[in-house]
Amino acid sequence: MRLCRIITTILFVATATCAGYAQTDSILVSNKDTIRYKYTPIDIPEEILLVVSGITTETTKNTQTQTKGAGLRKFIDYVTASVTDESFEKKIDFSFLISPYYSNVTSFGLAAVARGWYRLDRHNRALPPSSITISAGGSIRGMYDVRVANDNIFKDGKNRLTVNVGFCSMPTRFWGVGYETAVSNAYVEYVANRQQADVAYLRRIAKNIYIGMQLDFVYDFCGRDTGVNIIDRLDGERTSYLSTGVSLLAMYDSRNSSTSPTKGLYISLKGTMRPKPLGNIGTTLWRVTATADYFQRLWRGAVLAIDLYGEFNSRNTPWTLCARVGDTHRMRGYYEGRFIDRNLVLAQAELRQNLWQRLGIAVWGGAGNVFGSVKDFAWRHTLPTYGVGLRWSIKNGATIRLDYGFGKRINGALTNGLIFSINESF
Repeated sequence: MRLCRIITTILFVATATCAGYAQTDSILVSNKDTIRYKYTPIDIPEEILLVVSGITTETTKNTQTQTKGAGLRKFIDYVTASVTDESFEKKIDFSFLISPYYSNVTSFGLAAVARGWYRLDRHNRALPPSSITISAGGSIRGMYDVRVANDNIFKDGKNRLTVNVGFCSMPTRFWGVGYETAVSNAYVEYVANRQQADVAYLRRIAKNIYIGMQLDFVYDFCGRDTGVNIIDRLDGERTSYLSTGVSLLAMYDSRNSSTSPTKGLYISLKGTMRPKPLGNIGTTLWRVTATADYFQRLWRGAVLAIDLYGEFNSRNTPWTLCARVGDTHRMRGYYEGRFIDRNLVLAQAELRQNLWQRLGIAVWGGAGNVFGSVKDFAWRHTLPTYGVGLRWSIKNGATIRLDYGFGKRINGALTNGLIFSINESF
């Protein structure tokens, strides 16, 4: 064997030092240095190279088998890659996602999300990063939705500033205000447009306790192609309303994450007034919103999440500002805007289970009720909600969420819907 290697080595050297053929000039630039070199391509049988390098034919077969699985390996490496927070090393750490989706409201569409994390306090590693989320979506039914959400956490986490801006246009349906109209009326179609912006400031006054203020602007109007039928359903109300709200906030938050919590308690109370001079509603309105969320680890990779929510509006609240069943966070599966009224109470529980690496699943169940006043509340009007969803973790607690929800069977038809969103529902 040793003699064979010596002979092949001699053949290799002899071939390389023969009168050069196919000699090629090349230039290699490294930084600012230019290096000129010459090489002579040598056609050596594969068997000789294998012997010289000490590689057997069996090893080559194994290498070829590994090469065939390289594509699968790259995919697995991507899935199992650690979700690293690079907001300390970069000015802003971005993640991107583009995905098709389907909704019973918007039909097929395409959504794009860009989420960035950055640090206003680069010395305190215990603080979560600040974030900015830019999302845009459109569907074949003519819906478009553009949103920007910015959450700033300042030094030591004592002060927080959030800014949200959104523009949305959506062909949708309207049954009327109240439970009875939603189950008995035929719907009319119209184009709902909303332009909104809000800014909120919170300050921590004690451990996990925050107080603050919020200023918001909302402009709702129906599209130009709105038919006369919706005007008949509004009982004298207008098709467009503009208002400005001033809110006081009080919050207790012991969650370990604001986007994908696994333990802790969140309690929020918000009172909003919409002064008559700051809009075209014609009267001063008020709203009280209360939220209580609880999160608890159960077993490995499992989290139980419980959400209680209530929204209570003043008597003269217009239809565009009423409480609605069926958004991307609560009462999932219902057509958003079918059940609307001045007041809403609901409860839901969700079990979230990590399956493998960054992939998870969630199942939930709950119930909600919309009503005009306390005397109008009826238990028989309670609406159930349940469903299942997939979760894909990005980084810093952010999650891509795909949910399929189900609701009450209405006039023989099962209520259901598909939801694509970012972060957990609550």
